[in-house]
Amino acid sequence: MVNKIKLDEAYSLQTPDDSVKLYKKWAKSYDEDFAKSSNYLSPQKISNFFLKNSKNTDTPILDVGAGTGLVGKFLKINNKKEIIGIDISSDMLHQAKLKKCYSSLIEADITKKIPLEDNSIGAVVSAGTFTHGHVGPDALDELLRIVKPGGLFVLSINSKFFVKAGFKEKFIKINNLISTPLFEKFSAHAKNINKIYNEVEIFACIFRKKL
Repeated sequence: MVNKIKLDEAYSLQTPDDSVKLYKKWAKSYDEDFAKSSNYLSPQKISNFFLKNSKNTDTPILDVGAGTGLVGKFLKINNKKEIIGIDISSDMLHQAKLKKCYSSLIEADITKKIPLEDNSIGAVVSAGTFTHGHVGPDALDELLRIVKPGGLFVLSINSKFFVKAGFKEKFIKINNLISTPLFEKFSAHAKNINKIYNEVEIFACIFRKKL
């Protein structure tokens, strides 16, 4: 019997190794036991924000924290741009590969140097990665390095940690490198019998790297 994912376990992560261990345990059951059972909306919401704000030049797309490929699946249905997935968990990426929505998959820790060239990515999307115990605001520096001038960012950031984890301060520090961010608030989950899920609110942060 597979243990179901609990939100407090995901939020209790402290290190990249913790993430690898957690998602090794839950990779096969993530879509059914977490995303589907909790009415997880973030992947579709982030995909929709990307489609609403994107241009033809916003390619290739890098899905940061691609996981099992939920964002990639929604994007692939609605656009023909190349999508690359990157995640720290090889087990989650194996599940993403089965969805056949990515041109390539990269196993890497984005809190370190990302194995991609400067100015090589047209857009970055991410759902569920910028939150407590996962990835903090300093990863934005590497993402800005690899994105082309003018490239689009559509990131989900857990609102509870936006100030506490330093995201607000980081956006102030990089304001000369990016367009004025647009913040769209939404619920991470559709109405759920589990009150914990109903309390999770997300900022969709939408901006472009300056030319």
